[in-house]
Amino acid sequence: MEPLTILQQQLIDIARAGVAILPQLLIATIIIATTYLLNLMLRSTIRRLLKKSRMRPSLKNLLELLTTLGIWTLGIMIAAIIAFPNLTPTKILAGLGIGSVAIGFAFKDIFENFLAGIIILLRREMRMGDFIECEGMEGNVENILVRETHIRQTDGQLAIIPNSLLFKNPVTIRTDLDERRTTIICGIAYREDIDQAREVITKAIQSCPTVRKDSRPIQVFAQEFADSSINFEVTWWTGSKPVDIRGSRDEVITAIKSALDNADIEIPFPYRTLTFAEPVKVVRKDAS
Repeated sequence: MEPLTILQQQLIDIARAGVAILPQLLIATIIIATTYLLNLMLRSTIRRLLKKSRMRPSLKNLLELLTTLGIWTLGIMIAAIIAFPNLTPTKILAGLGIGSVAIGFAFKDIFENFLAGIIILLRREMRMGDFIECEGMEGNVENILVRETHIRQTDGQLAIIPNSLLFKNPVTIRTDLDERRTTIICGIAYREDIDQAREVITKAIQSCPTVRKDSRPIQVFAQEFADSSINFEVTWWTGSKPVDIRGSRDEVITAIKSALDNADIEIPFPYRTLTFAEPVKVVRKDAS
């Protein structure tokens, strides 16, 4: 048989095999399209059911993600079995088991972030809207995805952090409570009465609207003998957001300064005393 005839026969066999498999491919395509529509319907249903739920937004996103993964995995497996009749679920799982080792090494970082994202989504401690700090990165959590977390920094920049970084390193959640303690140092001159100054400072803080006076105590403690002053450690509680801290600190410092001035209590600046080994001669020149 001539080579041209052999090639022609092989092409005919391939064409026949392609025509024979067309019905299976058509059905597989219909199944993929049905899976797509079913996924949209189920996600929409889940969103409606969870809309009025008190469940955290991160958990809602996780449920939607798991639903999507489950539907697409099942749909693709069914389509593959119909398109290729010799392919069974056992063979598919065996192939996934063998290929998962190579895939795991190739996409180690992706899978690591994916698993870390699921664990973070399941946590109760960190939620969207919290203000956090991790590895020098500080800002408001705008979104938690399965691979990354979006953090809006205080200057408006958006930081996209891999979830593995948040999972492996300590994370400070500054808005875990609605209140946060704020501390400043306030000094008075050595000649002033400490008890009187403490009372004036306490009353000044109590007059500030941003200070949480009912649930948390205001504390004013004499802290140390500084170079030019007796220093007080002044602590109070206010809102936990950074803007709450800055606004309350500004209000408290202004109130303390005004109260000490009205009470004639000196807030000293640093003094320097110069000592000379020998008397210093002062020479005065008369103006000509």
